[in-house]
Amino acid sequence: MSSTEQTPRPTRLAAAAGVALVEALGLLAGGAYMLVRTLADGGGDLTGGVTGGVTLLALGLIPLAAARGLWRMRSWSRGPAVITQILALPVAWQMLRSEGVIPYGIVLAALAVTGLVLLVNPATTEALGIRRPGRES
Repeated sequence: MSSTEQTPRPTRLAAAAGVALVEALGLLAGGAYMLVRTLADGGGDLTGGVTGGVTLLALGLIPLAAARGLWRMRSWSRGPAVITQILALPVAWQMLRSEGVIPYGIVLAALAVTGLVLLVNPATTEALGIRRPGRES
């Protein structure tokens, strides 16, 4: 197989990239909404709103990069994607305990669990070139 040829992308890997992309878009949309709302409101906590919005935008870049890397079958992308899923679980838990955002917590929890399952799947790790423990290369 030449260096320009690539093994086919497993469906699970494509789905994991999709999960990371949805999470990235959610963070980016949330950050943009927070910034626009803060700046349009004019009152309230300007510093806190801008800081929160910029933080969400910055955090959205992590799963966005991971989604791109997973889609392109880059082994480095699995780490940021797994970390994103692990960090999403306590956020989902808090959302599930807060009135008004429970449906969002359910969606986030489902995405995080689905993402983790897809990312640790043997077909995914093999496609990314990640060796399983105890296996020779």
